[in-house]
Amino acid sequence: MDDITIARLNAINRAFYEITATDFDQSRAAPWPGWDALLPHLAAPLSVLDIACGNGRFGLFLFERLGTNVTYHGVDSNPTLLARARSALAGYDAHLKQRDVLAGPPPAGSYDLVVLFGMLHHIPGCAQRRAFLCALAERVAPGGVLAFAAWHFYEYKRFRQRILPWPPDLVAEPGDYLLDWRRGARAPRYCHYVDDAEHATLIAATGLRELATYRADGHTGDVNQYSILRRDSP
Repeated sequence: MDDITIARLNAINRAFYEITATDFDQSRAAPWPGWDALLPHLAAPLSVLDIACGNGRFGLFLFERLGTNVTYHGVDSNPTLLARARSALAGYDAHLKQRDVLAGPPPAGSYDLVVLFGMLHHIPGCAQRRAFLCALAERVAPGGVLAFAAWHFYEYKRFRQRILPWPPDLVAEPGDYLLDWRRGARAPRYCHYVDDAEHATLIAATGLRELATYRADGHTGDVNQYSILRRDSP
């Protein structure tokens, strides 16, 4: 995918979250059921890097389930969602930073847990998705875990009904779509359908050991496909 298309699609998604942040926050109040399967693979004390943390609900989930032996680092580009995160995580060992997670490498350091939830489908370009996950894998400490989820929206009629016409001046790769938003303010968002074949290539590219891959979440209990990967200790 060319740089002009990537920049345009990233701009579409930045505008989407600027327009819908309040409504989006209200639609993302509860933890995802799929997160529970991650807990047996974790041990306190736990340092966490949450990329595209949004309103911080994954951080709150960890503090509520694992207690205070968690140091949480959340990164997101949207100031409204980060303000919600700061409010939700007040009193916990939480460190939040506003930055465009697609504009450069992930924050420096190594972490026991690195997660990418609700974000992978927003990364334009197959090569860029692989590079992004590889960069996150480099932030996983020995013995630590990388967990990511891919939204399988295209498999469901209710989401396919939200597909908008693709702009004729933009290049598209297979699986690229624009979807509308039907809660409050209207705005398009760029989403990519990561199928099983691409999902497998993403796992392989990280060089980490696959612990589990499973489906969870949504009304049908299977709209997200998760993978939990470990960096083995030397």
